[in-house]
Amino acid sequence: MSAATTTRSRTARTPVPDRLCAEAVDLARAAAEEAAAPGVVGEHIGVVSEGDRVVTHYFEAKEPGYRGWRWAVTVARASRAKNVTLDETVLLPGDDALLAPEWVPW
Repeated sequence: MSAATTTRSRTARTPVPDRLCAEAVDLARAAAEEAAAPGVVGEHIGVVSEGDRVVTHYFEAKEPGYRGWRWAVTVARASRAKNVTLDETVLLPGDDALLAPEWVPW
C-alpha cells in the first residue's frame, strides 16, 4: 500500500446527518420544552451530525439572563430502526453567550 493511499483513507469526512433523526425536530422541540420553563424555547437554529444515526438539534433559548445560550437536544435511532429516540437535553452556551469569569483562587 502506498503512502498516498494511506493518506486518502485516513481523511476525516463530515458526517452526513441521518435523515430520520434530522427530521425529528418536533420530538426534539417537545423534549426542550419539557426541560425548560414554558415559552422559553425559540426557533430551531440547526442540526449537527454527531455520528452514525445520532444528531443534535439546536434551539434558541429565550430565557432572560441566558442571551446567546441554546437548547441542545440529541436524538438517535438503532440500525435499521424507524423509531427515533431521545438521548439528552441540555442548555449550552453559544459563541456569544455571557459566561461567568474564570474562578481565581485567592
